[in-house]
Amino acid sequence: MKWRVTVTVRLKERLNDPEGRVIGKALRNLGYAVENLRVPKCFEFELESEKPEEEVEEMCRKLLANPLIHSWEYRIEPVS
Repeated sequence: MKWRVTVTVRLKERLNDPEGRVIGKALRNLGYAVENLRVPKCFEFELESEKPEEEVEEMCRKLLANPLIHSWEYRIEPVS
């Protein structure tokens, strides 16, 4: 079966997000009242699999994220 997958990878809360800090500062300089801005990575792809959850979890652990510093979440939907 074919699946549409969206994986979002973020730095863990306790870690500093330098890119988010810079973008947040720029938005505040433009007059926006933003705080604690963080920049996640988003991966979107289609996957042919009988066990999509297992494979996506493995992809995250092995390549898409570093389990020591990242957390991740994903959404898996069938392709019509």
